[in-house]
Amino acid sequence: MPTPLDPRTYQAPPDLLANRVILVTGATRGIGRAVATDLVKHGATVILHGRNARVLDALYEELRKLGPEPAVAALDLERAQGDEYQHLTAQITERYGRLDGLLHNAAMLGDRSPIEHYDIGLWQRVMHVNATTPFILTRCFLPLLRNSPDASIVFTTSGVGHRGRAYWGAYAVSKFAIEGMSQVLADELEKTRIRVNCINPGRTRTRMRAHAYPAEDPKTVPLAESLTGPYLFLLGPDSAGTTGQRVDC
Repeated sequence: MPTPLDPRTYQAPPDLLANRVILVTGATRGIGRAVATDLVKHGATVILHGRNARVLDALYEELRKLGPEPAVAALDLERAQGDEYQHLTAQITERYGRLDGLLHNAAMLGDRSPIEHYDIGLWQRVMHVNATTPFILTRCFLPLLRNSPDASIVFTTSGVGHRGRAYWGAYAVSKFAIEGMSQVLADELEKTRIRVNCINPGRTRTRMRAHAYPAEDPKTVPLAESLTGPYLFLLGPDSAGTTGQRVDC
C-alpha cells in the first residue's frame, strides 16, 4: 500500500484541481484569500465569497490572470435572509450544476472577555456567523455537492475549538460547534462521495490574529500563504477516503 500523504507537508501538483468548482467563504483577506489564490493557480474555478462587492471585484480581477476565471458571491452572512441564500444556490446551479468543494472560512472573533461579562448581542452575532451560517450554506449546497463525482467540505476550526480556554467566549464555543457539525455530517455522508473534514490553521498572520493578540510581534507568526498545503490536500482528490478528521497545520 502507498504511504498515506501528510496534509501538513503536502505539495500539490500544478493541475491538482483542474475542472473543479470550489466555493470559499471569507475569500477577500487572510487565509481565505491565500487559499483561494492557490486554488486558482492549481486549476480550480473558485467562487469567491465576501460581503464587500468592491473588494470582491478587485480580487476577481487579480485572480482571473492566474488561472480559470473565478466568480464572485457577495453575501453578508450576518444579515442575509433565506431568499438571498436561495438566489446564490440558484445562480451556482444554473452556471455550474455542481460544487466539488466548499471551504467554510469566514468567521468573527467577537470579544476577548469572560462569559460573565460577554455582551449578549455580540455572542449571538458570533454564533450566527461562525456556526449557523456554515450550517445554512451546507444545507443549501448539499444537492450541488451530491452532483459532484468527488466532493469535499472543509470547516475551519481552532485550537480553542478543541480545548476551551478562558476569555475566548463565543469564538471558542462556535468552533466547538463547527467540529461537532463536521463530525455529524461526516457520519451522515459516510457512504456518499462527499467527504467532510475540519482544519485548524494554527498561528497565522491575519487581521483576526492581530486583534486577538495585539502585543504579539506579527513577524513571528507564519504568513497565510505558507499554510495552504493542507487546504489543497483536503479539497483535492488526493484526500479521497479521508473524512471525519481534524487536521492541525
